[in-house]
Amino acid sequence: MTQETQIPAQDLPHDAALTHFAKSRRNQLIRAAVIFAGIALVPLAVRDTYLQNVMILTLLYAAVSQCWNILGGYCGQISLGHALYFGIGAYATSVLYVNYAVLPWFGMALGGVLSAAVALLVGKLTFRLKGHYFAIATIVIAEIGLLLVHNWDYVGGALGIQWPITGDSWATLQFARNKLPYFYFALVFLIVTWLITFKIEDSSWGYGWRAVKDNPEAAESLGIEVFRSKMAAAALSAFFTAVGGGFYAAFVAYIDPESVMSFRFSLLFALPAVLGGIGTLWGATLGAALLIPLTEITRSYLGGSGSGIDLIIYGGLIMLVSLMKPEGLLSLFQFRKGRPA
Repeated sequence: MTQETQIPAQDLPHDAALTHFAKSRRNQLIRAAVIFAGIALVPLAVRDTYLQNVMILTLLYAAVSQCWNILGGYCGQISLGHALYFGIGAYATSVLYVNYAVLPWFGMALGGVLSAAVALLVGKLTFRLKGHYFAIATIVIAEIGLLLVHNWDYVGGALGIQWPITGDSWATLQFARNKLPYFYFALVFLIVTWLITFKIEDSSWGYGWRAVKDNPEAAESLGIEVFRSKMAAAALSAFFTAVGGGFYAAFVAYIDPESVMSFRFSLLFALPAVLGGIGTLWGATLGAALLIPLTEITRSYLGGSGSGIDLIIYGGLIMLVSLMKPEGLLSLFQFRKGRPA
């Protein structure tokens, strides 16, 4: 065989690796389609309104935690102030709908844009900080936002905003008794955030963010613009977090500062991703599937006793998982970075 017709040996493993990787990505999409199709069928078997509410909140928190994971998991910027973006989305949607009869769909989009702009401003002020200093700064900024809304009469102040009761309509996202539309909206929202993360994970953005997370100095030496990478992650994460806030406002039909902007929301957005597997494709969904039903059900059945048993169980489970599987629950299934090991 002549030299021209020979295939270099070192190219064979590379081609095989590319083929294997493409097959793995395709299998992930197939697996995701099966999982989401299975979730879509659950309401057909679960008719209890309370359990449907729990499922809606689980899907919503899974989606918002996936948004948080873009910044905190892939980019390594542990934000504990995402309640600010959630609240902006909720208030933008509510104010526009209640005061100006603007449909919630437009309110959610505008809230997303406003949150992205605020995230860029916050990033400009805080991305020079590292580690726990950044996390503390995000808490402080979110608390400032909470205090401002508390004292801003235009958005209802501490009294909040009550949505008007109207007939069932997809246009206004109002469904008085039927919870299924909210369930399927939350499911679609989760699918969208999952697909965006899936797409980003294998893009130049995704590789750049993971490089910034692992070693910012080395990433910068390779030509990655660290500051711009963080800003892009923050804007994307904030936009979809605000969309989730707008949906939540339509779902509960009443908001006040504590119900959408308190610190506990920032924790609930971060914990599912952290416990499921930070910086992974399925970590937020798995973590939310465990944490949110546990939170809601223990609070409903045990919280009324006043003994705090629900909080003891909730906190104990978090400590147990953190101590035994600090890399996240996905490690039980031998996943790594969103790909099968």
